[in-house]
Amino acid sequence: MNRHLFVSKGRDDIPRWSEAFPGARQCSPQQVRAQAGAGDHVWIMTDIEDWPGLTERLVQRGAILVALSHQPNATQAFQALNAGARGYAHALSAPALLRQVALVTVNQGLWVWPELLRQVVGSTYRALGGASQANTQALACLTARERDVALAVAAGNSNKEVARKLEITERTVKAHLGAVFRKLRVRDRMQLILTLSGQEASVTS
Repeated sequence: MNRHLFVSKGRDDIPRWSEAFPGARQCSPQQVRAQAGAGDHVWIMTDIEDWPGLTERLVQRGAILVALSHQPNATQAFQALNAGARGYAHALSAPALLRQVALVTVNQGLWVWPELLRQVVGSTYRALGGASQANTQALACLTARERDVALAVAAGNSNKEVARKLEITERTVKAHLGAVFRKLRVRDRMQLILTLSGQEASVTS
């Protein structure tokens, strides 16, 4: 059975980590260098000296790396992903969220702190031309309200922000977004902006 190893300076409060993964072990950088191997899930705090270098070394061994931060930010997220980490999350994430991160990353997916993902989505959409360059063919199959929701989400707004802008409930936003995803055959926000920007061929399965 693969292990969950949490690498920190030893001062971090880890009840949530233990609750998420009973049997999880807290390690020092020296201990994880000696013990981590292929298939182990290694969760590394970003306040450790040269955490990107340690991440690279453990990834080369076949470990699954997730970087944890008390103050998630875009710069650190890119550092983590560039070093080979499959995930980047808040150190105090709820146990259920940590388990979700583990599920995504163990299945070869990437997981990024939601607030940062929305920033990346919005920036990508604007870089691809934004609403002015939206794929009219893709939008044609949507209702007027679904188009409003799709464009607002693609611009980087959270469901709550979309609800406020369009003066509807978050529940209604979720329902419209679900319909948009089904009609456009996309799985997530990033695929949505690629489709709306006419970049469907860039989407990987």
